[in-house]
Amino acid sequence: MFFVKAAFCRVFQLGFRAVLPVLPYREPEILSSCGDIPGVLVKERADNVLIVTDKGIVANGLLAPIEEALTACNIDYTVYDGTRPNPSVTNVADALALYQTNGCKALIAVGGGSAMDCAKAVGARLAHPRKSLRQMKGILRVWRKLPPLIAVPTTAGTGSEVTLAAVVTDSEKKDKYALMSFPLIPKYAVLDAGLTVSLPKGLTATTSMDALTHAVEAYIGRSTTRHTREYALEATRLVFAHLQEAYEDGTNLEARKAMLTAAYKAGEAFSQSYVGYIHAVAHSLGGFYGTPHGLANAVIMPYVLDVYGAHAYKKLHALGVAAGVCTEAVSHKEGAEAFIRAIREMNKAMNIPEKLQGIDKADIPALARHAEKEANPLYPVPMLMTARELEAIYHTVADWSEQKA
Repeated sequence: MFFVKAAFCRVFQLGFRAVLPVLPYREPEILSSCGDIPGVLVKERADNVLIVTDKGIVANGLLAPIEEALTACNIDYTVYDGTRPNPSVTNVADALALYQTNGCKALIAVGGGSAMDCAKAVGARLAHPRKSLRQMKGILRVWRKLPPLIAVPTTAGTGSEVTLAAVVTDSEKKDKYALMSFPLIPKYAVLDAGLTVSLPKGLTATTSMDALTHAVEAYIGRSTTRHTREYALEATRLVFAHLQEAYEDGTNLEARKAMLTAAYKAGEAFSQSYVGYIHAVAHSLGGFYGTPHGLANAVIMPYVLDVYGAHAYKKLHALGVAAGVCTEAVSHKEGAEAFIRAIREMNKAMNIPEKLQGIDKADIPALARHAEKEANPLYPVPMLMTARELEAIYHTVADWSEQKA
């Protein structure tokens, strides 16, 4: 039975790879500071905007430069700060109501991937008011133009400022799913390193490892292009060259800028070449337990790469060379092992745990089914796995040291 499904998955993935050159991918227009935002809003004839963010961003004063710029140009704004990690369907509905009640004409997402996902989902609901988010789940279900969307990342991780994906959680059904359509790519992205300097060390670590996961999964998959391979390799190089600096000294603007660039390039790479089982497993944990996405990816990544084994040695070796942790002279196996080892060492240096707490053994079959359903047939992974095979990954990454057997 799995042979038939595996054949279907590979044919499906080959079809997507064949049409990649003609799909309407685009990159957002890059703005270098928050002071540039009013100018594009005037161009878009948007004199009233909704800012989608979270309470932490507001408390840290990161909205101040945006609010000052909007006020100086007489642009009205409303703030929705209820976005939670792994934004929910309820978050989207609440933000949408504010947008409509206040007559807003554009969206500004300020924060990490959660704020951007929430804003994208609001835009999707505005573009298709008669459709629920679940009806727009999956590939190419959003075709209408969204209101102007400006993405302002305050973390260097998700790359959501350049991607066509919005991930939302249905808390009642414990289901985390993605909307993936070209209109969801933000029209503008503000890459201002100054907004990331106050990011705590822990979040700097996990969000940056999220960016590395994007680059790795995009590169080792079977649906790459020269463009996505170049971006993934460059993102990997930047993470290994600058993440430790950004982690140790958050005020290092050069390191912060390099990490923003890495996240952007990794986002562009996976937006076209997709991700893999690392993300599928992480998404299931986010849906069931609210596990922070960057943390889940960071912990899961080396275990899944180990499982891929020889199916990914050659490409992992190339990533190892880009990261500077091995040379081209060593074998593919040695290079791959050096790269995986370097990921584990980087996690350890930034106090990221080796395993994840909170996974209930009884949930694992359901978690694995969610992950398998998300990944197959869409993700062009190096090696296909069944739900039963994926169950082993949950057992491997789970920390049950504080639970009774």
